[in-house]
Parts: sequence; structure tokens; C-alpha cells
Amino acid sequence: MPDNLTTDNADIAVIGAGIIGVACALQLARQGKRVVVIDKQPPGHGASFGNAGHLATEQVFPIADASILKRLPAMLMDPMGPLRLDWKYLPRALPWFSRLLLNLRPAPFQRTVAGLRALNESSLDAWKRLLHSIAHPDLLKEDGSLLVFERAESRPAVEALQARMRQQQVPVDFWSASAVRESAPQLSEQVQGGLFYPRTGHFLDPYQVVCELVSAAKTAGVQFFQQEVQGGQLQAHGVSLITDQGRFTARQVLIACGAHSAKLTTALTGKRVPLDTERGYHLMLPHEQGRLPFAVTSLERKFIMTPMTGGLRLAGTVEFAGLQRPPFMQRAWQLHRLSKGLFRHDLNAEDATPWMGFRPSLPDSLPVIDQVCEGKVLLAFGHQHLGLTQAAVTAEMIVQLASPSANSGVPTMDAYRLGRF
Repeated sequence: MPDNLTTDNADIAVIGAGIIGVACALQLARQGKRVVVIDKQPPGHGASFGNAGHLATEQVFPIADASILKRLPAMLMDPMGPLRLDWKYLPRALPWFSRLLLNLRPAPFQRTVAGLRALNESSLDAWKRLLHSIAHPDLLKEDGSLLVFERAESRPAVEALQARMRQQQVPVDFWSASAVRESAPQLSEQVQGGLFYPRTGHFLDPYQVVCELVSAAKTAGVQFFQQEVQGGQLQAHGVSLITDQGRFTARQVLIACGAHSAKLTTALTGKRVPLDTERGYHLMLPHEQGRLPFAVTSLERKFIMTPMTGGLRLAGTVEFAGLQRPPFMQRAWQLHRLSKGLFRHDLNAEDATPWMGFRPSLPDSLPVIDQVCEGKVLLAFGHQHLGLTQAAVTAEMIVQLASPSANSGVPTMDAYRLGRF
């Protein structure tokens, strides 16, 4: 990767080399744009490296519901719970949580569901188009996913969730315990049943997906630079960016740096975005290939297990502690403890590796996908748990925003505008 930005003639500078930034860069370059990508890390080394790998098209509801108020004391007390709030971060988090609760009122809640559903309904086909275009459809397994429950008293909640999903036209089937064991025989006998989502899938290696997109982007003429963008300002004919190695000017800039997007967005647009980060952990088990046929989530244990080429990835906890505090890796190892009893034989954690990354989350659970400042600033961030799921369709939307005549048939933009804040 080159270190220095040597020219100032780029059409678009993409800030962020995660899955969304790289997918956008590739699609923009295919429209004839001269594109550079700038990130302080190598491509795919942020949240895109360690996500759960689940193509989560079924997740059409917000990241929280009103019951969060009841759970707040437990969040503060239990460092190993599925949803943790670092008490030292509480003063900074309270305004964000206040806005989240306001968005759980009926009207904004329905707007969120509609916005998520529109993106997710388009996501699988968008990914198939993108992977086919780089000759790597094999990186995605379109084989569904399963939510299992173990307690008989959980069945009413599962049936209610199935009804809610069907109301949103999400394909979903109820599986009995015998049906679960037929497809996933290594799961424990205590599994009572589950919900199977046929229009979902999983990626065999999320980091490899980024690498293959980077390779295709370079072939299309995209340049990648490892620098830290420290600020920027609008100019008459473009945007001037300040990096740790100097200045660079482009006609347009796309802010797609996930949880780190707020500062530059404010600098260029004057808009303060209520962006926070959900710190997510995973534990990779390299000796567990073949244990599951597809991604499986536990309703009661609240984590997901995804089979990958590198083993079985356990993921799914949420921690609010900001961008600066060091990782609390015991939460990653807690995932292995959570798995005990869910299988006929316990998972092998030998040589397991823990990881933590930042999910960029907005209080209405919707991303910002927009064009502002007379077209000079494009925005694609805030996808919370769904960055991998929505990356390909987001790239198609950004192409349409950058060149309105270039694409059609992508979700309407209104729900994702910056101006909603």
C-alpha cells in the first residue's frame, strides 16, 4: 500500500477501508471515477475483520427495545452480561440512550423497521451481484440461519417473534426439535426448536471478502493509502483533507470510517451526529470446522456461532465503553463458557483467539447514507450490527448519489438522510 498521496486529482476520496468503504470504492471506480481510499489501518482491519460473518437480512427490528430500562441496573453490575455499559462511560452514553428510547415510540420505531427492512430486503441480491462481479460467489454460503431455544417457557416468545417477522414479510419457518437435530445433529438434546431464516447466509471469511474486493478495486484503478485523516474543510471546487502526512484535495469525499466518522462529518458539514460505538467481541475456535452447517444463534444465551474456513466464530456481545478504553477480553472468552451445554460435546477452545471491534451505532438503528454540501460530501456510516449485511447495497446507493443517473432500483434514501438529526 502506498504511503504518500502524490496527486490531488481524485474525483472521490473514500475515508475508511472497511467493507463498506472498499465496496463503495470499487463500485465508484467502475463508474469511471478516480478513487483513492485512505485509512490509518490496512484494509479490513477494523470491525470488518472480526464481525460474526452472518448475512443478517432477518434483523429488521432496532438494536434495543423498551425493556432496556429494566435491564440497565444489570448492565452496570454484570461485566459478563450480553449487554454491558461501562459505568465510567455512563455520563457520555446517557444522551445517546435518551435518544434511543425516544426512537422506540411507535412512529419512529415503525420508521426504523421500514428503513431496515428496505435495506435488508435488497442486501442478499446486492451481495450476489457484487461477489459474482469479482468472480468469488463462493465466499458466501446462501444456506440460511437458525435461532434456537432451549427452555419450554421460551416457546411463546419464539412464536411471537415468528409472527412479527411474518408481518414484515421476512421468510421464516418454525423448526421442531427433531428438525433442528436433523440439520445440526451436534446441538444438544435440550434444544427445543427454533426459527429458520432461509433468505440469510454466512461468509466463509469476512476478511477475505474485503481482500478480494480490494484486489478488484486496485484492478479498477483505486489507490489505497495508509494515513490518518485528522480533519478537513470544504473548498470552492472540492474538499481539502488534512492527514498525518499532509493535505490532499478531492472533488468529493465519502466518509465511511464506521465508528470514527463523527468528527470528520462535523468538520465538513457542521452537523453533530449522535454516533456511538457498540464494542463487539468474538472468539475464534480454529479446531471446530464442521461443527455447524450454518450460523446458529441462541435465544437464551444471546450469541451467534458461525462456521468459517478458519473454524467456528462465536460472537454477539455488546459493550458500551467508547473508543478509547482498552478491550476487556474476558468478554470474548465468556463466549466459550456460554456455549457449554449447547452441544452434545463441548467446543474445543484450544488455540482460540479473542478479538474486539467497534460497531458504529446511531440511536435510531439506521445508517447515514447521504450526499450533502452541494454534493461534495457523501456519507455511509452507522450500520450498527449490519455493516457486512448492508455493505453491497450501500455501495449501490452511494453510486446513485454520486452519479444520479448511474443506477436505479435501490432503496429510497429519505430514511437515511443526515438531516434527520
